[in-house]
Amino acid sequence: MTTHNIQAKGATLFAKDEGTGPTLVFSHGLGLDHRIWDGVVAQLPDHRCVRYDLRGHGQSDVPDGPYSMGTLISDAEAVCDSLGLKDVVFIGLSAGGLIAQGLAVKRLDMVRGMTLIASAAKHGQPEPWHARAKTVRDGGMPAIIPEMLERWNARDDGAQLENWLTRANTEGFAATCEAIAGTDFYTPTSGLRLPTLGLCGNYDKATPPDLVRETTDLVPGSQFHLIRGAGHIAPVTHADDITARLTQFLTSIGHV
Repeated sequence: MTTHNIQAKGATLFAKDEGTGPTLVFSHGLGLDHRIWDGVVAQLPDHRCVRYDLRGHGQSDVPDGPYSMGTLISDAEAVCDSLGLKDVVFIGLSAGGLIAQGLAVKRLDMVRGMTLIASAAKHGQPEPWHARAKTVRDGGMPAIIPEMLERWNARDDGAQLENWLTRANTEGFAATCEAIAGTDFYTPTSGLRLPTLGLCGNYDKATPPDLVRETTDLVPGSQFHLIRGAGHIAPVTHADDITARLTQFLTSIGHV
């Protein structure tokens, strides 16, 4: 396992690179970091697994916001280019799934497949995201945590997720909310033609299963599966189920 500090436009990004084999790139969701994938990556010894922290999160730099989704997509591109990654399957949770879609549209030469976990082409209307950004800038992370945990409906490991959010950077969280607010990928995602897997917990309130299925269905030939008993952060609470579905998908597209 090696770690990297990758130069992107206006930020240095932290990445972790481990294993050998066909490459998987993992992108986490709002208020979290690369560690959400620990339980999944541990079960994928025959792949090269690259995880990174979004700008404003984890060990990556925290430039002042707002951020744009285009910038977050360029960050993912910088990670892949810096490490010489090609023909990757890009796996994104929530906001990370938006990045997966945008990177596939921009660099189909780089992305040969994608997995969208608890993600959609558009995550609701802009106003609530701008309101969340204002809430955390005014009151810090404690002002937003109860709402986030309710929306995530974790059921398992709620204390761990609360601890993650408590440690999240306020400006990084708010600026990423603003990036999500301005994103609508229905049209570009509907033009994609690549192997696609959609996964969603049946208890997810933030991105309900019907919304995730709707986005997955935009890509012809895609697959969709429910993760029973899971809320929004299934890679943490249901790592075994996520890995099993992901492994089936990777085998079906020959990425093994």
